[in-house]
Amino acid sequence: MARLRYKNFTQKLRPFDWLWFLGLLIAALLLFTLNLGGVALRDWDEGTVAQVAREISRHPIASKAWIYPTLGGEPYLNKPPLIHWLIALAYRTFGVNEWTSRLPGAILTAFSVPLLYSIGQEIFPRRITAIFASLVYLTMLPMVRHGRLAMLDGAVVSFFIFTIWCVLRSRRNLSYCLGVGVGLGLICFTKGLLGLLLGAIALLFLLWDTPRLLTSWYLWLGLAIGTAPVFSWYTAQWLHYGNLFTQTAIVNQSLSRIWQGVENHAQPSWYYLLEIVKYSFPWLLFLPQGFRFAWTNSNISYSRLIVVWLGIYLLAISVMTTKLPWYVLPIYPAFALAVGVQLTHIWQKPRLYYSKSAIAVLTLLAIITWVGSFYFSPLSPAKDLQVQIISTCVALTMTIAAVLAQERDRQFIVILFWGCYLSLALFVTSRHWVWELAEAYSVKPVAAMIQSNTTINQKIYTSFLYHRPSLDFYSDRQINPATNDELKLYWQQQTKAYFLLDDATLKNLQLKSVQKLGKTEGWSLVKLKDNR
Repeated sequence: MARLRYKNFTQKLRPFDWLWFLGLLIAALLLFTLNLGGVALRDWDEGTVAQVAREISRHPIASKAWIYPTLGGEPYLNKPPLIHWLIALAYRTFGVNEWTSRLPGAILTAFSVPLLYSIGQEIFPRRITAIFASLVYLTMLPMVRHGRLAMLDGAVVSFFIFTIWCVLRSRRNLSYCLGVGVGLGLICFTKGLLGLLLGAIALLFLLWDTPRLLTSWYLWLGLAIGTAPVFSWYTAQWLHYGNLFTQTAIVNQSLSRIWQGVENHAQPSWYYLLEIVKYSFPWLLFLPQGFRFAWTNSNISYSRLIVVWLGIYLLAISVMTTKLPWYVLPIYPAFALAVGVQLTHIWQKPRLYYSKSAIAVLTLLAIITWVGSFYFSPLSPAKDLQVQIISTCVALTMTIAAVLAQERDRQFIVILFWGCYLSLALFVTSRHWVWELAEAYSVKPVAAMIQSNTTINQKIYTSFLYHRPSLDFYSDRQINPATNDELKLYWQQQTKAYFLLDDATLKNLQLKSVQKLGKTEGWSLVKLKDNR
């Protein structure tokens, strides 16, 4: 009878659900696409993904180059090409730039917000909990920032949320099992073996909550349909590259990350806990009680989902040796569901769930951000108007929320939602939302200098410490880092090569017959005189 009443409840309010779905989608699209092309692509992930996509886009659709992607003319065997294909299509339609590089991933991630609301509608008895969970997810800094980048992880989170929604819907309509397979197939076609981990989480939830579905031929048919394109692509790669593909794509870039730190990214097991603590305020304040409620009420379906999703995934990535900040992103939807449960309890009985510690933390956040606002004011040597405006917005939000919480007024939750959303909107319109760009010199002026003075496929060496994929992308050249001894050797042996050198290195090397072609951002492009 309880299940029947719940079903009638959701059917009765379905028109309002669609309004909330569309409203959340519009809010998410605005936040995820605002100023999307306002700053340069960052190194590593964005630069690499964009370069692979551009090389794909230069060939006819569905040609061999689309099946066997390349990076700098060499086989690209790191990840499957689904997102690279979407970016390549954007390049062919709207041109090559930052906006088109980030647009496909941003749109896919934006859709994950209303999809999480749909999950809430399936598992929570009240719409308010689904609304709270989706708004918490929408206003989480890591999801907004990484979801806007030209990366794969935002899309993976969106595909997994779609998968879980289909899992939940399949309990009432078996045809949704087909969607489970499609969702997992999309994950595998985006980040390879990660789909196995996320698929295991979905199946473990079914085993605990609705084991009868594991015997449904709809589910296994859906898995077969969803994984068939992935299996076909992997088979094509293996037939084309042989053991090189197996060793690179499956072992080096996937499995080996479990037991060794790939590319010097080894971190301790508590690394992701620190990431969650650093970037999930103010919602982290409500997570412990929300997760504790789920843990102690495992007879409830949504409690099982939260425990399996958050617990199993966090455990799995924590034991891996290789750790990167964006690996934690699939946790945040489950995080938001747990917080949504706790916020609902507070909303219904604000006096019962009164928390002095939460008020103290909100007050502390207010003080810190007010100090930051004054520190970056025009009266300070560190003046930065954009940072000051963002800090002021956050400070006002935390101050008002702390005052209302102290008065046990549940409206402090609404203030947190509006304030966090507005603060994030201000943040993404600033030049600081990709803060990694400040870690090294600006690539676009240097890339323009290289592009105007060299030809495609020209060998270029640089004294910079490490390889910068974003520089390769903007210059459309391969720029290889080298030590001072290597630079001296290349100068003597490769008379047609070009060299991108900082001022100190150019002076220390004492090269002979130097022809300067340009200088910008403290970097000079040089070659041997008369080497053409």
